[in-house]
Amino acid sequence: MTMGEHVVIEEGAVIGKNVSIGHHVIIYRDSVIGDNTVICDHAVIGKPPMRGKRSALPVQKRPPGTIIGNDVVIGTSAIIYRGATLHDAVFVADLASIRERVTIHGETIIGRGVAIENDCTIGKRCKIETNAYITAYSTLEDDVFIAPCVVTTNDNYLARCEERFSHFKGVTIKRGGRIGANATILPGKVMEEESVAAAGSLVTKDLGARTIYAGHPAKPFREVPSNQWL
Repeated sequence: MTMGEHVVIEEGAVIGKNVSIGHHVIIYRDSVIGDNTVICDHAVIGKPPMRGKRSALPVQKRPPGTIIGNDVVIGTSAIIYRGATLHDAVFVADLASIRERVTIHGETIIGRGVAIENDCTIGKRCKIETNAYITAYSTLEDDVFIAPCVVTTNDNYLARCEERFSHFKGVTIKRGGRIGANATILPGKVMEEESVAAAGSLVTKDLGARTIYAGHPAKPFREVPSNQWL
């Protein structure tokens, strides 16, 4: 293991073989770091979740320790919360934030400044680009592509009335789904396999498989060309 200056590794953390840790890194207790992983300067691993007094997030038990697989790269100032699991060969760019009870499967890329909220599942070989926002309780299956500045949502009540607490629902993007830059996906919407939401579109209804949708609201534009199918 190689380690920079002013690193904090709390008691109970487990560090694998050939791990590289940069300057000013914090690794909280119960975290498990796999072999050949790189953790860049100022990254925080296993940060305990916080909850505001008026937060919509329900009170839950303390999540288990963070698990980081083999051959993972975690960029400068990235924050991985306690209870997150990153499988082998995940890449997390600088300034990304991955909340509690998030699972990210192998070979997925999380871009610079991406925020993935609590209780999400991200599949294999996904690519989530700069400053995208993945709302809580969302599921992205394998081979999903999210362009920069995409916004997903989970609250149709816009933070008003008690009824909203029983209706939070993130988005579901099935295998091979793709979303263009600056698109917005409304709560609970499902994108079927290999569907496409065009750049700048507003998705207000579920999207059918292998179809491109565009506009405000997004409507069918044309079929996805067969040479783009997985």
